[in-house]
Amino acid sequence: MSVFKKKGQKSPFAKMICKGLKVLKLEKKLLFIKIVNSEEKCIIAPAFSLRRCIHKVLIRKTNSMYAIVEIAGQQFKVAKDQKVYVHRLQGEEGSKVTFDNVLLVGENGNITIGAPAIEGASVTAKILGHLKGDKVIVFKKKRRKGYKKKNGHRQYLSEIQIESIAASGAKKTAKKEAAPKKEAAPKKAEVKESAATVDYSSMTVAELKAAAKEAGIKGYTSLKKAELIEALTK
Repeated sequence: MSVFKKKGQKSPFAKMICKGLKVLKLEKKLLFIKIVNSEEKCIIAPAFSLRRCIHKVLIRKTNSMYAIVEIAGQQFKVAKDQKVYVHRLQGEEGSKVTFDNVLLVGENGNITIGAPAIEGASVTAKILGHLKGDKVIVFKKKRRKGYKKKNGHRQYLSEIQIESIAASGAKKTAKKEAAPKKEAAPKKAEVKESAATVDYSSMTVAELKAAAKEAGIKGYTSLKKAELIEALTK
């Protein structure tokens, strides 16, 4: 039986994997991958042609439970014992972190979707180390202007390993309740009460205009004394 596939066809080895043969052992070498099935029959196939197919099947078989979780503003599909590079987290190497914003959990074909997050679900991970990502070159140029600028950027990252996925029972951090706002005292009523006690007839035009300005009366500069008194007493 040939292990090489023709153009547009699946190899016999890939067909056996798709049929659901139980994979007991996987050995990755430089050129070949050796699979031992449930009948203890050894099949050798070229690693470079079937690596993606085998990787997907093994993930489905060994990691039946997975979750989509938001970590540092990004969403990741994670499973147990998986290693993920995320934006730099606050914590020392070797410490454990828990993520409560779980958007989806899948286990043995059963999928639970949150709205937007699943209440009580959490993902626990261990920080393996802090590092920097590959350098990204940012080059800017404006033609006919003699403007060139070249910058490099390396993102600060953290490598974490997923330890467990809890679909329910996690304790979420309680959010601080906002203190009730104090009701502001009605200012207009106070202004009216004070206006009733003041004798505007004994005040000068300049004093009346100053009082009108404080009361917020529009067009007070062009009003006469009688008009100012009438506007202030309203």
